[in-house]
Amino acid sequence: MIIEPRQLALDVMNRIDSQGAFANVLLPKVLATSQLDSRDRNFVTELVYGSTRMQRSCDFLVDRFLAKPPDTKTRSVLRLGAYQLAFMRTPTHAAVSATVDLAPERTRGLVNAVLRKVAANVPELDSDWPSLAIRLSYPDWIVERLIDDIGLADATAALEAMNAPASRTERDDGYTQDLGSQWVVDLVGAQAGELVADVCASPGGKATGLAATDATVLASDLHHGRVRLLAGNVQRVSQDRSLPVLVANGTKLPYADGSLDRVLVDAPCSGLGALRRRPDARWRITADAVETLSNLQRRLLSEACRIIQPSGVLVYSVCTITAAETVDIDAWMAVNHPNFVPLEPPAAPWLPLGRGAMLLPQTADTDGMAIFRYRCDS
Repeated sequence: MIIEPRQLALDVMNRIDSQGAFANVLLPKVLATSQLDSRDRNFVTELVYGSTRMQRSCDFLVDRFLAKPPDTKTRSVLRLGAYQLAFMRTPTHAAVSATVDLAPERTRGLVNAVLRKVAANVPELDSDWPSLAIRLSYPDWIVERLIDDIGLADATAALEAMNAPASRTERDDGYTQDLGSQWVVDLVGAQAGELVADVCASPGGKATGLAATDATVLASDLHHGRVRLLAGNVQRVSQDRSLPVLVANGTKLPYADGSLDRVLVDAPCSGLGALRRRPDARWRITADAVETLSNLQRRLLSEACRIIQPSGVLVYSVCTITAAETVDIDAWMAVNHPNFVPLEPPAAPWLPLGRGAMLLPQTADTDGMAIFRYRCDS
């Protein structure tokens, strides 16, 4: 039985809201078992990802015409309709009639009336929205933090870029990986015969990229589930290369002092530079998580410093652009590990960021990220 695309999208959205499912995990599984053709699959993806990203904007559009908050299922239907009207620019008759059919029977009249009012009152100017955060559909704290950290113009452009679908870049070995992440792998500079550790390696994109240099790469992660994912990708992509996989706590690594030529710390972070890939992430991450993660990042770097041999290279990267997880971490490195001397930052499209560099999402159609490279001078 083939389910109508809008109904399938609504079912996925309801599971995201009611069960806490992750959109980028659930949707591919649902589509794989559907009988939809490629065009309808793309349509469902746009509806789910777009409505999830833009839910704050959609709620503003419909709440102007509601006397009281709707029930959860009706809310999802209204978001779906508002997204089609305001952001996909679907013709009113098509968007409204098809969406009304998805609503609970008791609220179909309400959905019909509200969506028709939304269609007639879509904001045309940026100033028609009550705030930048509502127009771009982010929590206030994310918008405020990025403005404070990188300035209004760059922050606005980055937030706008992360509302667009992520591009897909496939490596020569068939692995799909953001181009910025591929550049990070190149900047590690791994050489054939070297011993390299990727200490936060799951899902394995960077580890398998490093192994392509014919270095021996020790790929580890903390959680068994993530290591299983890592091992599966290693087996698929790097069968003929030396790439042992292990469960290990990145703050207590099972390697001897000074035993590694290079270490990559692609650290857990707030992910505020990669929100285009995870449409629901902006609604899950909390403001206090940035500080919690920056504490973990410092512990990971301290352990990485322990295992690097003299003249070895340490690379720290994160897919975020907050100051707390980038330049503030580097300032901490300068005080606490002064024997790790910064290497020259990479050139364009990377932008200078203190002693390191960053990519903004709008610069080269990549995830937003930062990188700092050091050589052990002792």
